[in-house]
Amino acid sequence: MGHRIVISGYYGFDNLGDEAVLFSMLQSLRREIPGLEITVLSNNPAITAREYGVEAVNRWSMRQVADALLRSELLICGGGSLLQDVTGGKSLFYYLGIIWLARMLRRPVMYYAQGIGPVNTPTGRRLVGITTQGVQAITVRDGESLKDLRAMGVQRTVEVTADPVLGLHPGDINLAEGAGILARHGIIPGSPLVGIAVRPIPGRSTWETRLVQVCDNLARAGMQVVFIPMQIPADLILSKRLGAAMLDPYVIIEEKLNVSQMLALVGNLDLLVGMRLHALIFAAVNGVPPLGIVYDPKVERFLNRLGIPHAGQPGDVRSDDLTRMAQNFLASRKELREQISRRVLDLRSTSEQTARIAHQILKGRS
Repeated sequence: MGHRIVISGYYGFDNLGDEAVLFSMLQSLRREIPGLEITVLSNNPAITAREYGVEAVNRWSMRQVADALLRSELLICGGGSLLQDVTGGKSLFYYLGIIWLARMLRRPVMYYAQGIGPVNTPTGRRLVGITTQGVQAITVRDGESLKDLRAMGVQRTVEVTADPVLGLHPGDINLAEGAGILARHGIIPGSPLVGIAVRPIPGRSTWETRLVQVCDNLARAGMQVVFIPMQIPADLILSKRLGAAMLDPYVIIEEKLNVSQMLALVGNLDLLVGMRLHALIFAAVNGVPPLGIVYDPKVERFLNRLGIPHAGQPGDVRSDDLTRMAQNFLASRKELREQISRRVLDLRSTSEQTARIAHQILKGRS
């Protein structure tokens, strides 16, 4: 009989970045632990079960969650940015609550390449520190997450690994499928293809006007501009608004794509200008230069690991500067591709270590 685990995260919400985390974790865990039986806590269990070939239960039903934990040997918490209170305290308390439920049921808990924080409230910081001290194994996706845990009083051993999506292998991505999706939207190979992956953020939208100018500048310089919504409907609505404000031609991928399709599509780009972390990671995994706008510290953390400069925060965006950066990235994309590929190769090896740690815990329980 194989090992059984439960995975807790932000799954079943149509957020392609988080779905990519799950997709990649499953690839790595199944490679490392043959015969592994997996239950995922999901907002939409039927779709999660069908999409990934796992058992899935309703994340909001504590009875179903407890039953799944009782049938398992390990709770994996992650990946992604689960332990943060920027999106509200309820989210943080939910994930901490699942960890405490597992501990009450005497099931070990592992943080799987977590991106920690920001946790801004004193109560939240205390609770994360106390909870984390009691888990079986802690892995985080970057050094800044380790520093955050230390500042919250966590003195346990913490392994810095890498985002699970960086564990994907080139063979996991079918570039021909991506070319077919682009062709369905009227995009054919030829002039350089620039993907734009935006997300809505609260506050003034001056950056939107400036990004529209950048897109027009690139289109006038002979680039094909294509908006790539990672989360529908939010990103799609914003992409349509930006496109409608453009003076030059553009394309929006309105088709709802799964993780493997989006990875394949991004692999056909020459440059990705993005805000969402996993859009930038998709680009890096494919060797496509990622030009990041830092709406959240996690974006800067990732680009720092690649050694790639970024465009600053949304409020810092200046159309001329961002246009110049995009053109420079395109002009030097061969050199950037080589640099990114070297860094990603190292990060892939580091990411695979996370699955090995999970396997060690399970073997220890056997």
